[in-house]
Amino acid sequence: MKKSFLSVIVFMMTTVSALAGGILTNTNQSVLFLKNPARDAAIGLDGVYSNPAGVVFMPEGFHFAFNWQYAHQTRTITSTNPVFAMGKKNNGNVTKTFEGIADAPFIPSVQAAYNKGDWSFQFNFSLPGGGGVCEFENGLGSFESAVGSIAYLLQQRGLGVEGYDVDAYMRGRQYFFGFQLGAAYKIDEHWSVYGGLRALYGNASYRARLSNIQVRMRDAQGEAYYINFDRFINNNIANINKQLGQAELATTMGAMTPEELANAQARAEAALVPLELLQKYGQGVNLMSNQEGFGIAPIIGIDYRVGNFNFAAKYEFNTQMKMKNHSTLEKALKIEGEYANFPGIENINKYENDTDVDEDAPALLAIGAQWNVIPEVHLNVGYHHYYDKNAHWYNNSQDKLDHGTNEFLGGVEWDVSPRVNISCGGQLTRYGLTDAYMNDLSFVTNSYSVGFGFSYKATDKITLSAAYFQTNYDNYDKVTSTEPQVSDTFTRTNHVLGLGVQVDL
Repeated sequence: MKKSFLSVIVFMMTTVSALAGGILTNTNQSVLFLKNPARDAAIGLDGVYSNPAGVVFMPEGFHFAFNWQYAHQTRTITSTNPVFAMGKKNNGNVTKTFEGIADAPFIPSVQAAYNKGDWSFQFNFSLPGGGGVCEFENGLGSFESAVGSIAYLLQQRGLGVEGYDVDAYMRGRQYFFGFQLGAAYKIDEHWSVYGGLRALYGNASYRARLSNIQVRMRDAQGEAYYINFDRFINNNIANINKQLGQAELATTMGAMTPEELANAQARAEAALVPLELLQKYGQGVNLMSNQEGFGIAPIIGIDYRVGNFNFAAKYEFNTQMKMKNHSTLEKALKIEGEYANFPGIENINKYENDTDVDEDAPALLAIGAQWNVIPEVHLNVGYHHYYDKNAHWYNNSQDKLDHGTNEFLGGVEWDVSPRVNISCGGQLTRYGLTDAYMNDLSFVTNSYSVGFGFSYKATDKITLSAAYFQTNYDNYDKVTSTEPQVSDTFTRTNHVLGLGVQVDL
C-alpha cells in the first residue's frame, strides 16, 4: 500500500504543463504565438514550428530568434468524500479543496532558418511538453481519500478507530525537449513544401512525502487521543497473535473444542490480513522517482499563396515514447480479493523500477489561412486536431476519451507603422473528456485563451517582441457515486508572459 501512493503521485505529475495546446502537447513555441495564436498560415520565422513550408517565402539570408516565456498555473480540485469528515484538520467537513501551483520561470525556444534560392533550411528548439514544476503543499484528494479509507476500514473492523490525521506533500518537475530539423522547397511563386524530423527527449523527477499518519481512539475514560499509526497497527497485530496463542493453549488444555479453535483462527486471520497490508504505511512515505525517454517522428507541411490569401497545413506524426523508470518502487504491489480496489492500486505497475511506460506525443494536424485585408492588416484563422486516441499511453488511457482534441483559432495583426506591429487573437480548446478519463492525478478541462502583444523593429536587422497570454478553464464536474456522495470538480488557471528577439542577416 505504501507503494500505491507513489503511483498516485507520479501519475498526476506526468502531465505537468503550464502551456497551451493538447493534452500532452505545448503549441506556444514563440512570443509571436502569444501575441496571436492563429499563426498556422502566417509567413514568419516562428513558422519554423507553426508553418514550416511558408518560411521559404521569407527574404534570403540567415534568420534567428530567441524567445523567453514565464508561465504561472494553478490546478484546483474540490473533492467531496464522506471519509474526509474523519480528518483532524477538516472540522467534520466532507468537502475539501486541494490546490497545486505550477511555475515555469524559464521556457526558452529558438528558431533559425537559412534561406537561399528556392530552399529554406530550418532548426527549432523548444519544449513541446512539460516545462515546469508543480507543487501541492497538502497533497491531493487521492492521498487523503486513501488515508481516510484506511481509518474507515479499521472502524468497520471494530478496532475503535474514529478518525485520522496525516501530513501530505508532493512536487514534480517535467521537461520534454524538442529538436527539429527540416527543409522547405519553393516549387513556384505559389507553392512550397516541407519535410523534417523532430527528436523528443523527456526528463522528469518526482518527490513525495506522507508523514505523521495517526488514528484517533478513545481511552477507558472516553477521552479522545491520537496514536501513531505504526504503533497502532503493531499493537493490534500483537494482541491478535496473543489471543490466537491463548486459544491454541485453551484447546490443548481442553477448554476449547477444535471447532471453536478453527472459528477463532478464521476471525484472527480476517483481522490480520488488513492490518498486515496497512502495516506498510506505518513509517509514512518518503519517495523519489525519475523518468526519462526518447522519441523521434517526421513532420510534413505545405503552403499555398494566391492574391491576398495564404493557406497552409502541417502534419506531425505520432511520436512513440517510452519513459524509463528509475524509482524506489522495486516491485509492484499486487493485491487481489476484497482489497484489490484500494485507492491507487490500479496504477501501481506504471512506476515499477526499471520498466518502460508508453507516453506517446499524439499526431497533430494543423491547417490555417491568412487574408491580407489591406497591406497593413492581416486576419488569421486556424484549426488543430490532436489524434489522442491513436496514441499509446499507460494502461490504454487514450481509449477512455470520446475523441481527440480540437482547437479553433483566430486573430488579427496590424502593422501600425513600418517598425511597429500589434496583434491579438484567441484559441478555443475542446477535449474528448469523460468521467472515466478524469481524475485528480492528471486532468485538463475545456478552455479558451486570449493573447495580445506588439513587435518593434529596433533596427533593420533586429526586432523585439513582447506579449501576454491567458487561458480561462471551464469547471469539470465528476460524480463517482451519489450514495454516498463522492465527487470532484476540476479547474485550472494559466498566465504567460513572453519576450523575444529576432535577428535577420
